[in-house]
Amino acid sequence: MHPVVKTVLHRLALGVVTLFVVSVVIFTAVQLLPGDFGEAVLGQAATEETKAAFRRELGLDKPAVLRYFDWLGGVLTGDFGTSFSGRAASGVDRSREVADLIAPRLWNTLFLACYAAVIAVPLALIMGITTALWRNSIYDGVANASALTTISFPEFFVAYILILLLASLNPVFPSLANVDSSISFWDRVYTLALPALTLTLVIVAHMMRMTRAAIINLLASPYIQMARLSGAPPREVILKHALPNAWAPIATVIAFNLAYLVVGVVVVEVVFVYPGVGQLMVDAVTSRDIPVVQACAMIFAATYIMLNLIADIIGIVTNPRLLHPR
Repeated sequence: MHPVVKTVLHRLALGVVTLFVVSVVIFTAVQLLPGDFGEAVLGQAATEETKAAFRRELGLDKPAVLRYFDWLGGVLTGDFGTSFSGRAASGVDRSREVADLIAPRLWNTLFLACYAAVIAVPLALIMGITTALWRNSIYDGVANASALTTISFPEFFVAYILILLLASLNPVFPSLANVDSSISFWDRVYTLALPALTLTLVIVAHMMRMTRAAIINLLASPYIQMARLSGAPPREVILKHALPNAWAPIATVIAFNLAYLVVGVVVVEVVFVYPGVGQLMVDAVTSRDIPVVQACAMIFAATYIMLNLIADIIGIVTNPRLLHPR
């Protein structure tokens, strides 16, 4: 078996094992949430018999191990269960199944993440390459200072500053990201301008600095010095010799930040009241809707692990020592 194929299969196996361990952690953590859903729905005046019957209807009377394997089996078949809130309101109702609740929200979250990625990734690559080429210049100093300043601010602070500047003092964009399925593409793009700009400012600095560091590290390599001595122009040295060998660390940083875009949108969605998976998860935690919380957490974990696996595979495939083994 080719070393690349063997290493990729090994990484995929590790990803599956990691996802299994994460599922155990998610299930255990959700069970440790304070409060009782039955009491929250029925009220403190409900008798113990009523609460016990309600828990039995929801399957909460079973041992934790059995509930975990029932839930895991459903997840493997695409069935995340039924929302507790839906059951409480009108019995088992397919319109309240967790998958039906998450599907439109997941599309909204992915749209916002892709929107920010389309802006952030090219901008970070361009800034990282140019600051590496003109390092120690005024442009390099300003870009790095701006990056460090942006990284030091939490997402909600950046979001509120943008709302103040671009929605309150200067009403250019809406402060709330209220969207639905009937909104057009360009109206959605306009409405999500501030959330996308917030995520872009948060992640572009990290990607830019890591790209700059990778390029500078390669520019000091002997083969780069040889290319320069041979008379190759700076553009050819960067694009033909340095950048292809920098793809592995750059791809890792990009994949990590793309994973953050999907996983870390919770705060941004809450600030802008955006109907995404993050907002749904916060509401589910508040109402102690266990199946919804578990499903949202599992989607976030699977996305994070998958994107990091993609980064690992890109690093493996672009590794000359594996592509051309002796």
